[in-house]
Amino acid sequence: MSELRQNRATKNWIIIASERARRPDDFRRRDRPAALPVHDPACPFCTGNERMTPPEVMAVRPSGSKADGPGWSLRVVPNKFAALEPVGELTRREERDFFRKMDGVGRHEVIIESPVHNETIGTMFQKKVEQILLAYRERYLRISEDGHFQHVTIFRNNGEGAGTSLAHPHSQLIATPIVPSQTRQVLEEAMRYYDDRGSCVYCDMVEEEIAARKRIVLESDDFVVFEPFASRKPFETWIVPRRHNASFGNISAAEAKKCAHVLRRVLGILHRHLGDPDYNLMICTAPFKDANESYYHWHVEILPRLTTTAGFELGSGIYINVALPEQTARYLSGLMKKGKRRG
Repeated sequence: MSELRQNRATKNWIIIASERARRPDDFRRRDRPAALPVHDPACPFCTGNERMTPPEVMAVRPSGSKADGPGWSLRVVPNKFAALEPVGELTRREERDFFRKMDGVGRHEVIIESPVHNETIGTMFQKKVEQILLAYRERYLRISEDGHFQHVTIFRNNGEGAGTSLAHPHSQLIATPIVPSQTRQVLEEAMRYYDDRGSCVYCDMVEEEIAARKRIVLESDDFVVFEPFASRKPFETWIVPRRHNASFGNISAAEAKKCAHVLRRVLGILHRHLGDPDYNLMICTAPFKDANESYYHWHVEILPRLTTTAGFELGSGIYINVALPEQTARYLSGLMKKGKRRG
């Protein structure tokens, strides 16, 4: 019989469709995409094509290496087709006292993760992934100093099914002068839980998942990886720090490196054993003004695109998941243990 499950952090309900449930192995991508070249002369993110992007705002390159030229290992550039621009007025305006609008002020940046065209986080060396997380942190901190913005969203779209238009390994960052409504709703639910229980719902979720031991994928001294009880999609995976912290911007460089270690292992397993699936990765963090609150907890959400979101889900907001989180967690956990034994 199918189940309705509720995410205690968001109050959203999902359906676990056990009648349609598939085994974890069934989600492995069979039509694996064609192998990419190491370098694509037409790709604006490949080394040697730096003139095809706006000037870099940050780069990791040897000292003496010329900006906006070859030799880098990571670059951050403004998105050439930015959703928002760092110009304009922040004043909200209304037409007919009803239709509200404001200038599209913001920052939209691309983190070009590697000069190698066919790399991805799950196949990179550990030091490389650390470099990416440190770049996330540096750009987050720099933008948080700008009084124009309230929130930063860092995300990664992997594959066409996840919305990417360029195969070259990259992430994106968008800073907004408003708090996104979805983030605000999540914060409000977390605040209600804190007011009722006196504790952070995410801290409690981690403790309950560890106690239940049904959906744990990986544990380290600093992070817990699990498939949420009310997973929206097959293999939805969360990486949550053990230490309470509302904002990604509060983490130290050492914590960023530790997160990189866990993230690389998780994405490596998905890459190898699910056939390099399309996925969306989001760093969920509090707005700048809520960075030190007790009721929210920053974390990473990975949402593989293994099934199609259809009319019922779009119309109701209730996702239908055709995989049991307990089974997908057991599958991934087993692969993690095998990989660790092999060194």
